Amino acid sequence: MALGPYWNLRVDQDGRIFVITMQKAPENRLNVRFCQEIIKALRDIEKTLGPDSEGCVITRGNDEKFWCTGLELDESDTNPFANSDGFYPLLATLLDFPFPTIALITGHTFGGACPFSLAHDYRIMNSSRGFFSMPPVNLGLHFPGIGALPRLKLRPQIARKMLLEAHRWTGKQALEDGIVDAVAEPKEMLEKALEMGRGLQGRAKMGVYSLLRNELVGEATEKLRAISYVHGRVVSAPAKAKI
Repeated sequence: MALGPYWNLRVDQDGRIFVITMQKAPENRLNVRFCQEIIKALRDIEKTLGPDSEGCVITRGNDEKFWCTGLELDESDTNPFANSDGFYPLLATLLDFPFPTIALITGHTFGGACPFSLAHDYRIMNSSRGFFSMPPVNLGLHFPGIGALPRLKLRPQIARKMLLEAHRWTGKQALEDGIVDAVAEPKEMLEKALEMGRGLQGRAKMGVYSLLRNELVGEATEKLRAISYVHGRVVSAPAKAKI
């Protein structure tokens, strides 16, 4: 069974587990429309599963080369509210989602894709291909709360390497540093994620999963909500450099 259709997304169902496959060529870069399409898919999944039920969501890339390479930075040149209408609400939606979420990091994950992945509860990364790197320090890029997820989810030294050094990790290095929960070979990744999802899906059935998540990372959720759908002021300046 598949939900949709969606713009540059495919959503498949395996029992109580839904797999969102990003298909926005060439690198699944995030703009307002794509972020809102992912939010729409998440809301449709939530509605299909129903309240206080078992379920899990996996977000994956379309191939072994890319998971997501961050934001379409050019969009902010013509729309100063692009991130406020797309990227920030997407992260806030994931952090508030009532079911467990898994980022299946099939390939390269750069820039805004790093907090996108950290907004998921769990991460599985390609063990043989792809890098994970968040380089705002090299791009002159900042938004309020940009460091909240790395700080809340990672060890202090690792969060510093991510945010202040733009360190680039392989899958195996990301596992060693606690950024991801598992690695797998490309052909085994989806089954690894489905196996993890089957073990997690029952955690949502008592209806408190998002409430308990909020006890852990609620500070990040509130910071992102505060800059979502804001048009009365510019909450983040455009990057000074682009990749």
